[in-house]
Amino acid sequence: VTEDGTQRHAAIWVVHDPGEVPLLAELGPDPLAQAFTPDVLAEILTTAGRTRVKTILRDQRLIAGIGNAWSDEILHTAKLSPYTPANSLDPAGVEHLWTVLREVLRAAADRADGVEPADLKDTKRSGMRVHGRTGEACPVCGDTVAEVSFSDSSWQYCPTCQTDGQPLADRRMSRLLK
Repeated sequence: VTEDGTQRHAAIWVVHDPGEVPLLAELGPDPLAQAFTPDVLAEILTTAGRTRVKTILRDQRLIAGIGNAWSDEILHTAKLSPYTPANSLDPAGVEHLWTVLREVLRAAADRADGVEPADLKDTKRSGMRVHGRTGEACPVCGDTVAEVSFSDSSWQYCPTCQTDGQPLADRRMSRLLK
Protein backbone atom coordinates (compact mmCIF):
# COMPACT_ATOMS: atom_id res chain seq x y z
CA VAL A 1 0.00 0.00 0.00
CA THR A 2 1.49 3.33 -1.00
CA GLU A 3 0.31 6.88 -1.38
CA ASP A 4 -0.01 8.50 -4.79
CA GLY A 5 3.13 10.19 -6.08
CA THR A 6 6.78 9.33 -6.31
CA GLN A 7 7.63 9.15 -2.62
CA ARG A 8 6.57 6.18 -0.55
CA HIS A 9 5.31 7.24 2.87
CA ALA A 10 3.23 4.26 3.96
CA ALA A 11 3.52 0.52 3.60
CA ILE A 12 2.19 -2.60 5.24
CA TRP A 13 4.43 -5.58 5.87
CA VAL A 14 3.40 -8.94 7.31
CA VAL A 15 6.54 -10.68 8.53
CA HIS A 16 7.75 -13.02 11.24
CA ASP A 17 10.89 -11.00 11.92
CA PRO A 18 11.08 -7.16 11.72
CA GLY A 19 14.51 -7.61 10.15
CA GLU A 20 12.72 -8.87 7.03
CA VAL A 21 11.45 -5.32 6.37
CA PRO A 22 14.17 -3.63 4.29
CA LEU A 23 13.87 -0.18 5.86
CA LEU A 24 13.92 -1.60 9.39
CA ALA A 25 16.86 -3.87 8.59
CA GLU A 26 18.82 -0.82 7.41
CA LEU A 27 18.27 1.28 10.55
CA GLY A 28 21.35 2.65 12.24
CA PRO A 29 22.03 2.37 15.97
CA ASP A 30 19.57 3.61 18.58
CA PRO A 31 21.14 6.84 19.94
CA LEU A 32 19.77 6.18 23.42
CA ALA A 33 21.12 2.62 23.62
CA GLN A 34 24.05 1.97 25.93
CA ALA A 35 26.05 0.71 22.93
CA PHE A 36 25.80 4.13 21.26
CA THR A 37 28.99 5.68 22.61
CA PRO A 38 30.93 8.80 21.62
CA ASP A 39 33.24 6.45 19.70
CA VAL A 40 30.31 5.11 17.66
CA LEU A 41 29.23 8.66 16.83
CA ALA A 42 32.81 9.60 15.96
CA GLU A 43 33.05 6.67 13.55
CA ILE A 44 29.75 7.67 11.87
CA LEU A 45 30.90 11.27 11.50
CA THR A 46 34.39 10.35 10.27
CA THR A 47 33.05 7.89 7.71
CA ALA A 48 30.60 10.53 6.45
CA GLY A 49 33.45 12.83 5.48
CA ARG A 50 32.38 16.37 4.62
CA THR A 51 28.67 15.54 4.61
CA ARG A 52 26.71 18.06 6.69
CA VAL A 53 26.05 17.10 10.31
CA LYS A 54 22.35 17.88 9.71
CA THR A 55 22.26 15.29 6.93
CA ILE A 56 23.95 12.68 9.13
CA LEU A 57 21.50 13.19 11.99
CA ARG A 58 18.50 12.86 9.64
CA ASP A 59 19.73 9.69 7.93
CA GLN A 60 17.95 6.76 9.58
CA ARG A 61 20.51 4.34 8.12
CA LEU A 62 23.24 6.05 10.15
CA ILE A 63 21.43 6.90 13.41
CA ALA A 64 17.88 5.69 13.99
CA GLY A 65 15.03 7.84 15.22
CA ILE A 66 16.27 11.42 15.04
CA GLY A 67 14.85 12.89 11.84
CA ASN A 68 14.37 16.51 10.85
CA ALA A 69 12.74 18.05 13.92
CA TRP A 70 15.03 16.54 16.53
CA SER A 71 18.13 17.24 14.45
CA ASP A 72 17.14 20.94 14.44
CA GLU A 73 16.82 20.83 18.22
CA ILE A 74 20.04 18.88 18.76
CA LEU A 75 22.06 21.24 16.57
CA HIS A 76 20.57 24.32 18.24
CA THR A 77 21.34 23.01 21.72
CA ALA A 78 24.86 21.99 20.62
CA LYS A 79 25.32 25.44 19.01
CA LEU A 80 26.36 23.84 15.72
CA SER A 81 25.58 25.03 12.23
CA PRO A 82 23.55 22.50 10.26
CA TYR A 83 26.18 22.92 7.52
CA THR A 84 29.07 21.80 9.76
CA PRO A 85 31.04 19.09 7.93
CA ALA A 86 30.71 15.81 9.82
CA ASN A 87 34.43 15.12 9.89
CA SER A 88 35.34 18.60 11.15
CA LEU A 89 34.44 17.95 14.78
CA ASP A 90 37.37 17.29 17.07
CA PRO A 91 37.03 14.69 19.87
CA ALA A 92 35.67 17.31 22.30
CA GLY A 93 33.14 18.43 19.66
CA VAL A 94 32.01 14.85 19.07
CA GLU A 95 31.66 14.28 22.82
CA HIS A 96 29.62 17.49 23.15
CA LEU A 97 27.34 16.54 20.24
CA TRP A 98 26.89 13.03 21.68
CA THR A 99 25.98 14.43 25.11
CA VAL A 100 23.52 16.99 23.70
CA LEU A 101 21.99 14.44 21.32
CA ARG A 102 21.21 12.09 24.19
CA GLU A 103 19.98 14.88 26.50
CA VAL A 104 17.59 16.28 23.88
CA LEU A 105 16.19 12.85 22.99
CA ARG A 106 15.88 11.73 26.62
CA ALA A 107 14.02 14.94 27.52
CA ALA A 108 11.68 14.39 24.56
CA ALA A 109 11.03 10.80 25.61
CA ASP A 110 10.38 11.91 29.19
CA ARG A 111 7.91 14.57 28.02
CA ALA A 112 6.08 11.99 25.89
CA ASP A 113 5.93 9.37 28.65
CA GLY A 114 2.32 8.74 29.62
CA VAL A 115 0.90 11.26 27.13
CA GLU A 116 -2.19 10.15 25.25
CA PRO A 117 -1.49 9.42 21.56
CA ALA A 118 -3.83 12.23 20.47
CA ASP A 119 -1.74 14.71 22.47
CA LEU A 120 1.73 13.55 21.40
CA LYS A 121 2.13 16.02 18.53
CA ASP A 122 1.30 19.02 20.75
CA THR A 123 3.61 17.69 23.47
CA LYS A 124 6.43 17.33 20.95
CA ARG A 125 5.82 20.81 19.54
CA SER A 126 5.78 22.39 23.01
CA GLY A 127 9.32 21.17 23.66
CA MET A 128 10.75 22.57 20.43
CA ARG A 129 13.03 25.60 20.68
CA VAL A 130 13.66 26.24 16.96
CA HIS A 131 11.97 23.59 14.84
CA GLY A 132 8.69 24.84 13.43
CA ARG A 133 9.30 28.30 14.92
CA THR A 134 10.46 30.31 11.90
CA GLY A 135 10.14 34.03 12.57
CA GLU A 136 9.80 33.60 16.34
CA ALA A 137 12.38 34.67 18.90
CA CYS A 138 15.07 32.19 19.85
CA PRO A 139 14.48 31.26 23.51
CA VAL A 140 18.23 31.43 24.18
CA CYS A 141 19.36 34.69 22.57
CA GLY A 142 16.21 36.41 21.28
CA ASP A 143 17.32 36.49 17.62
CA THR A 144 14.76 35.51 14.99
CA VAL A 145 14.64 31.81 14.14
CA ALA A 146 15.44 31.37 10.44
CA GLU A 147 14.57 28.66 7.95
CA VAL A 148 16.32 26.90 5.07
CA SER A 149 14.00 25.33 2.53
CA PHE A 150 14.63 22.59 0.04
CA SER A 151 12.23 21.03 -2.44
CA ASP A 152 11.00 18.39 -0.01
CA SER A 153 11.79 19.74 3.46
CA SER A 154 12.70 22.74 5.53
CA TRP A 155 14.59 23.18 8.75
CA GLN A 156 15.07 25.88 11.29
CA TYR A 157 18.07 27.31 13.13
CA CYS A 158 19.11 30.38 15.11
CA PRO A 159 21.67 32.51 13.24
CA THR A 160 23.14 33.93 16.47
CA CYS A 161 23.40 30.66 18.39
CA GLN A 162 24.48 28.46 15.52
CA THR A 163 26.14 30.40 12.68
CA ASP A 164 27.77 33.47 14.27
CA GLY A 165 24.97 35.64 12.90
CA GLN A 166 25.40 34.48 9.30
CA PRO A 167 22.21 33.54 7.44
CA LEU A 168 22.35 30.21 5.65
CA ALA A 169 21.48 29.96 1.97
CA ASP A 170 17.86 29.13 1.26
CA ARG A 171 17.69 27.38 -2.09
CA ARG A 172 14.14 28.60 -2.72
CA MET A 173 15.11 32.24 -2.27
CA SER A 174 18.49 31.85 -4.00
CA ARG A 175 16.77 30.74 -7.21
CA LEU A 176 14.43 33.72 -7.11
CA LEU A 177 17.28 36.20 -6.60
CA LYS A 178 19.29 35.09 -9.66
